[in-house]
Amino acid sequence: MLLPASAIYGLVTWARNKLFDWNILRQHTFKVPVVVVGNLVAGGSGKTPHTEYLVEGLRHSHHLAVLSRGYKRQTKGFVTATSHSTPRDIGDEPYQMYHKFNGQVRVVVCEDRVRGINELLKIDPDIDLVILDDAFQHRYVKPTVSVLITEFAKPVYADRMLPYGRLRESARGIYRADVVVVSKCPEAIKPVDCRILKNNLNLYPPPSQFLFFSRYNYCPLKPLFPAEVNAIPHLEWLDAEDSILILSGIGNPRPFVRQIKSYRAKVKINVYPDHHNYTRKDLENIKRRFDSLRGRRRLIITTEKDAVRLSTNPYFPHELKSVIYYLPIEVDFLKFTEKETFIEAVRELLRQRKGLTNNQ
Repeated sequence: MLLPASAIYGLVTWARNKLFDWNILRQHTFKVPVVVVGNLVAGGSGKTPHTEYLVEGLRHSHHLAVLSRGYKRQTKGFVTATSHSTPRDIGDEPYQMYHKFNGQVRVVVCEDRVRGINELLKIDPDIDLVILDDAFQHRYVKPTVSVLITEFAKPVYADRMLPYGRLRESARGIYRADVVVVSKCPEAIKPVDCRILKNNLNLYPPPSQFLFFSRYNYCPLKPLFPAEVNAIPHLEWLDAEDSILILSGIGNPRPFVRQIKSYRAKVKINVYPDHHNYTRKDLENIKRRFDSLRGRRRLIITTEKDAVRLSTNPYFPHELKSVIYYLPIEVDFLKFTEKETFIEAVRELLRQRKGLTNNQ
C-alpha cells in the first residue's frame, strides 16, 4: 500500500516542481538576498542547529532576520518574536532561536513566506539579509543561496518518497541546492567515508555546488529551571549507581539517546513525536516514571528543542524542576573536505549573486 502511495506522491511533487521550473508558478525575488535552509526529508536532519550556525556566522556583518513558518504555533499570519512570546505564539524552533541570540536577532514567523518577507522589510527597512528556516520546498521565494541538509546515517540517495520513506520530494531535488551539508557525522568518520558519500551524492563541482560535512558537539548540561538548582551535574560524574530518564520529542532522537547512553548511568527512555506538546497526562506519566527510578542520583535529561516546550508548560510538576536538565548542541564542521569553510562559501555566493562588497 505504501509503495503506490509513494509513487503518487512523487508524481505530484515532480509536477509541482516542473511548474516552477517552467515559470508557470511564479517565484518572487526581493531587493535583499535570501538564504534558504532546508532538507528533502520530513524532520530530523538538523536544520535548526545549522540555521543557528549560519546566523552566528553572518549576524555581525549583516543586519539579518530569520523567517520561519512557526510550525505547530497556535497563531496565524505574521508574528514577530519578542521577550513576551511563547512557543504557542511563534513555534518552538523560532522561540529557541530568539532566546539563543538573546533577542539580538530579529525572528519572525509567517506561513506565507512571500508575505512574511514583505512585512519584514516594511517594519525594518534596514534588513540586508533574510534567512528562511525550513523552506527548501517553499519555491514561491526564489533563493539567492540555498542550503540543503542531509543526514549521514540516511542520505537522500538511500531514502524513498513519503509515505514509504521520508523524502518530501525526489532525491534529485538536491541539485537545486548551492550548498549541501551532510549532518550528524559520527566521531570516527574518516576521509574515505566522506569520499564514498561524496561519490554517491554525485554533486556538481564547486562553485556550482559546495559540499560540507558536520557533526554535533554536545555541550555541558544546563538546568531547565536554573532558580531551582544549586549545582549542575556533569555527565562524566555519573556512574552505574545513577539513573537518567530521557525525554525526547524531536524528529530523530537516536544520536541524542546514543550520547546519553555512552555514559555509565542506567537509562530509561520516553520518546514522543517531533514537536510534541506535552499534556498534563504526559507530565503525570513522566513523574510516575521518574519516581520509579532507583539510584544515588536521579536526573531527567531532555533535548534543547524539548526544553523550549517544557520550560513554558503550565503543567510541569514543581517536584521535577530541580532534577531536569537539557543537553545543548553545537554544529562543528569537519576540516578535510572543501578549501572554503561553510560560512565563507555562503558569503562568496552572496557576493557573486547580489554584488555585495567584500566587507559585508
